[in-house]
Amino acid sequence: MLIFVLQSSNIQAHTLMITPPFLQKGDTIAILATARKNIDDNLKPAIDLLRRWGLEVVIGKTIGLNDNQLAGTDMERAEDFQQQLDNPRVKAIWCVRGGYGTVRMIDLLDFTKFKQNPKWIIGFSDVTVLHNHLNTLGYKTIHGIMPISTQKTSTEGIETLRIAMFGERLEYEIEPHVMNRYGKASGELVGGNLSILYSLLGSESSIDCSDKILFIEDLDEYLYHVDRMMMNLKRNGCLERIKGIIVGAMEKMRDNEIPWGKNALEIIDDVTKKYNIPIIYNFPAGHIDDNRALILGSKVTIVVDENCSKVVFE
Repeated sequence: MLIFVLQSSNIQAHTLMITPPFLQKGDTIAILATARKNIDDNLKPAIDLLRRWGLEVVIGKTIGLNDNQLAGTDMERAEDFQQQLDNPRVKAIWCVRGGYGTVRMIDLLDFTKFKQNPKWIIGFSDVTVLHNHLNTLGYKTIHGIMPISTQKTSTEGIETLRIAMFGERLEYEIEPHVMNRYGKASGELVGGNLSILYSLLGSESSIDCSDKILFIEDLDEYLYHVDRMMMNLKRNGCLERIKGIIVGAMEKMRDNEIPWGKNALEIIDDVTKKYNIPIIYNFPAGHIDDNRALILGSKVTIVVDENCSKVVFE
């Protein structure tokens, strides 16, 4: 087991982040639902992918359950997740899709056995609830594609998930964006879906932003909502304490009849302009086909200049 010691200028703010064992051929991964229902028979591409990687697959009881929008009741989803969480044979849990509902079951879970036998939790969007909750407990997770999207995901998105799961070296070098803010910073990578981060602030699942690199992405939000959420991060002190920002895809944003006047990236730029931190815009992660994997909880170094943007995982 790998343990990174992350130190800040505040000597009381050090954190131990625990890395679950990386996957090996022959390991078992569970696919289940924590939020929106998945009643369609659409998992064969994901199962075939995992088997090509040499992994065994277990399908959770929540796959196929139907409770209005959700994959069964809160208790059914929690019990399915708990079963796979406690199963020592299962080395990773891959959430089938996002939507909404993970926050309704998070407080029903017991992480006692998980702490004795950590495993990777994988997904994005609504799975940000699990990413953030596990971050507060001191465990790394994988922000990456989900089973229902494997057919439409880019080759790079799929390959980076494999790299993250199997513990190979993960780093990115992407084209510069005109709005990038130059600089270099290192810190623990935290974050996920902006709407979920916003909804968790003030709860026991809320992340500590101190000396971190913050990743955000979102989908289908009104632009003034984006401004509201960014202002909340600012007023909560998160933006005062972070060392850098990675902005992923901000897709399919909506506006009112009277325009807000800025797009999502311009809103982020406006709220963060007072802070002297590097910012990467348009990073390929989030609700897009080219959804690259990120290991949340890992220490990363970001380098942003006129030539490119680099994100290196240590």
